[in-house]
Amino acid sequence: MGLMRADNLVCGYGAADEILKGASLLVRPGELVAIIGPNGAGKSTLLKAIAGLLRLKSGRIALQGTDITALSPRARAGAGIAFVPQEANIFTTMTVRENLEMGGFLEPAHTPARIAALFARFPLLAEKRRAAARTLSGGQRQVLAMAMALMVQPTLLLLDEPSAGLSPKAAESLFDSIASIHAEGTAIAMVEQNAREALAIADTGLVLVDGRCARSGPARDMLGDPEIGRLFLGG
Repeated sequence: MGLMRADNLVCGYGAADEILKGASLLVRPGELVAIIGPNGAGKSTLLKAIAGLLRLKSGRIALQGTDITALSPRARAGAGIAFVPQEANIFTTMTVRENLEMGGFLEPAHTPARIAALFARFPLLAEKRRAAARTLSGGQRQVLAMAMALMVQPTLLLLDEPSAGLSPKAAESLFDSIASIHAEGTAIAMVEQNAREALAIADTGLVLVDGRCARSGPARDMLGDPEIGRLFLGG
């Protein structure tokens, strides 16, 4: 039994729309799963379905053995699932600290201590605690978005294209941050177009094609697989 199991999910963005066509995902405790595949495969849709942002036509989602398929997004957050969308994932007019306070909305009594811990983990955020979030660079915004998600101390962190739009240097720094979060025991399911770098820090890889899981296995094996390399890793 995994930490989170999504079985045979079918859903889309409209009544006649099916982006996911029976996709499944297993995340074990403390595991980092990199979800890769072509554009339009349903990768982001899979994360949104697990977060509760899309209504399923069929399928089942369980967290720590408990069926959460019918739970609201807020209830899933309370159960331990935190979702970081690709865009619009911070409050740009608020300060860095105010963003973290918003991230702690589920358990406000713990907010000061958790902010202090996150400032210790991410010194850059501590330095800019009074700065408006709009003044941050792209990479810094993504770190802030992840820190906001960590305010609820999730058991599963869902990251949707965290390196999108970042420079290679900023992306490298961000992947280091993600690896650090993973090393401290938080399970992560991450959708990434930057497939090689995602697999390099992941335990498991999952290839999604046309709304279905085409392949899954150890990330290191995928990195060395010529077919995966030809299709998704640029050579």
